[in-house]
Amino acid sequence: MGISVHCDIVSAEKQVYSGLVELVVAVGELGDLGVAPGHAPLMTSLKPGPVRIVKQGGEEEVFLRFRRLLRSTT
Repeated sequence: MGISVHCDIVSAEKQVYSGLVELVVAVGELGDLGVAPGHAPLMTSLKPGPVRIVKQGGEEEVFLRFRRLLRSTT
């Protein structure tokens, strides 16, 4: 089992996902962006597209992205 962090994916209407993840990959304004444990805090705009998460244990799940922001905190 790899190192993981807590991830929340929310829409304007509801919480879509909440749980521990090893990696989040989303389409940012300047290209694909991967956020793993220990990543520097950031806030960026996202473009429409998939958001891929790698859950604890390696299982992957893909969500269609709503246009908004990605925030990473430590």
